[in-house]
Amino acid sequence: MSDTPKFTVIDRRKIKAEEEQESQTQTASQDETAARPPATGGGPRLVVNEPKPAPVEAVEADKEAELPPLPTAEESREQKAAYDASAQRLEDLVRAQNPAAGAQPPVAFEHLVQQFYVSAMIQMGAGGQEGQRPRVDILGARTTIDLLGVLAEKTRGNLTESEDHTLQTVLFELRMAFMELTNMISLQAMQPPPQPPAKR
Repeated sequence: MSDTPKFTVIDRRKIKAEEEQESQTQTASQDETAARPPATGGGPRLVVNEPKPAPVEAVEADKEAELPPLPTAEESREQKAAYDASAQRLEDLVRAQNPAAGAQPPVAFEHLVQQFYVSAMIQMGAGGQEGQRPRVDILGARTTIDLLGVLAEKTRGNLTESEDHTLQTVLFELRMAFMELTNMISLQAMQPPPQPPAKR
């Protein structure tokens, strides 16, 4: 027996349609029962109780109960100040070890896009050492590219022209690289396996 937990996906539209159909069926059944005479010699009947899905309101309440409470504005300010102080201590330590190193530039939107770009390219096999077979995580690359697509969707209209240009260019390049790689994988999968040499 598998230890994998089982879960049920509830489609609200289906529940609503079933409730309406069940309501109509009950109304029709009551009308038929009232119209026909009582049955005689019926005997015992098998009654099957099917488990009903949890009401949508209960499912949503469970999801909200799982979320941690939001920090207060004061807690957020204190935490941000502590984080900044910790980051500054780290930067001071790095500069003490390497006095020629300048201060790190502040993190900007382009850094986030670059992080996604580098991650996706590594997942598609770039950056490996020469002579070694590249390690490809094509499903991970697809997820990273899709996350970048979500970022583009959610930030539409809120970016500067330069930020939007960077994001769209990177997304285009990653999707093209992904398509080339999946085409290569598809071609390799369609080739017949090598036949063993014939015995003489």
